[in-house]
Amino acid sequence: MDKNLLQRLFGGAIYGLLVILCTTPLGAKLINGLSPGLVQQQHLYYGLITFFLFAGAWECVKIMKFDPKSWEKWVVFPIIVFVFYRFSNRFFNQGFYYNYSLSEFLALSLIVIAVVTLFRFSKELYYDNGKLIFTIIYTAIPFSFALALPQFTSTDFSLEVFFLFVLIWSSDSFAFFTGKFFGKHKMAPKISPKKTWEGFAGGVILTMVAGFFIEQYHPDLRGNWMIVGLLVAVFAPLGDLVESQLKRTFGVKDSGKIIPGHGGILDRLDSFIICVPVVYLYFVLENLI
Repeated sequence: MDKNLLQRLFGGAIYGLLVILCTTPLGAKLINGLSPGLVQQQHLYYGLITFFLFAGAWECVKIMKFDPKSWEKWVVFPIIVFVFYRFSNRFFNQGFYYNYSLSEFLALSLIVIAVVTLFRFSKELYYDNGKLIFTIIYTAIPFSFALALPQFTSTDFSLEVFFLFVLIWSSDSFAFFTGKFFGKHKMAPKISPKKTWEGFAGGVILTMVAGFFIEQYHPDLRGNWMIVGLLVAVFAPLGDLVESQLKRTFGVKDSGKIIPGHGGILDRLDSFIICVPVVYLYFVLENLI
């Protein structure tokens, strides 16, 4: 078997296993089976998101090639710690009931502004202050919102984030295979040559079908998961295009090498980064109606 294929299979298996253990009750059950009462599932989830945040932020700093002498490079992580800490207090440590606030609206708006800047005004990101702002918005805010998605108590942990990953993986797979067999019209040939509108359409339809089955078998989850499937199928490709455009802007092939055969954290979580704020906003609106 090809060595690169073995690397991809091994890297993908480790990454998938880590996600499953930290986003479902399985992780805490396994650990507490060895040492009862050692950990709660929400602590594993918090650890996973924290790791993703700082690994992703480090990769973003490397991609954007800050001036080694600039002050901006040295304040990226203190600011990220501050932002993540503030969101953690609201979403994680004190519980959260989807009471929408102005700060969250502004944070979501900043993500939109950052994406528009990347595609339409990328020259602004050649300056270190622009790189600083983009890195914080692109990493700290989405991963902070991720803390609000699951519901948990001292004895229970819900599966919203696990099934979000399932839908993202499904969307990528469905779009790939539909595009491979039926794709003719390129979606963004300069940024991601393999993406086609036919693949996108197939991804939307089949991911909504996957969302339907999640909704049928897990009615306890927040929201309607056919709608979540639609949102994921639409915005997951955008997340991939955002990261591809970021790497293209700065002449980088992969965000890192932390996952053998798959690249870096940003390469694996590009869709997650964009889908999380969208799904969070949907849950808020659904709760208000």
